[in-house]
Amino acid sequence: MKLMKIKIQNPKASCPSRPVSAGNRPGAGAASTSQRAFTLVEMLLVVTIIGILAALVIPKIVGRSEQARLTAAQADINGGIKTALDAYEVDNGTYPRSLQDLVTQPGDAKNWHGPYLDKLPTDPWGNPYIYVYPGKHNPNSYDLSSAGPDGKPGTDDDINNWTK
Repeated sequence: MKLMKIKIQNPKASCPSRPVSAGNRPGAGAASTSQRAFTLVEMLLVVTIIGILAALVIPKIVGRSEQARLTAAQADINGGIKTALDAYEVDNGTYPRSLQDLVTQPGDAKNWHGPYLDKLPTDPWGNPYIYVYPGKHNPNSYDLSSAGPDGKPGTDDDINNWTK
């Protein structure tokens, strides 16, 4: 078996693809090769590309946060809080007088098996959910709503558990 010797060329040495200049001349010192940097034009090009990408992406992201809050409020009203209210009703035969009854046992709830919620919920805008029992819109059960983004109950942006 014959061994082959491979000669590895110094990458800083001159090669046909690199023109010889002060920065990459064979034998040039380390100080001259380490001074290579981006030009102002290259930097401006990168900043411009980042700006264009940001202009395209940011408006799409900003609109999604409000939509996510609306979806979260609907999920609370028609999901998590509804489930807790229904469990309370199954255990006690009636819906609670307030949402606080889901967290702490009221004196008149003999079959209370809670807490049905860990804490009193707030909507995605930081306001308490509005609970009315018996409901004005649902007279045989309860009305549950969020005042929505404007924080004012009774406006068009409210999220609730009844059909308008």
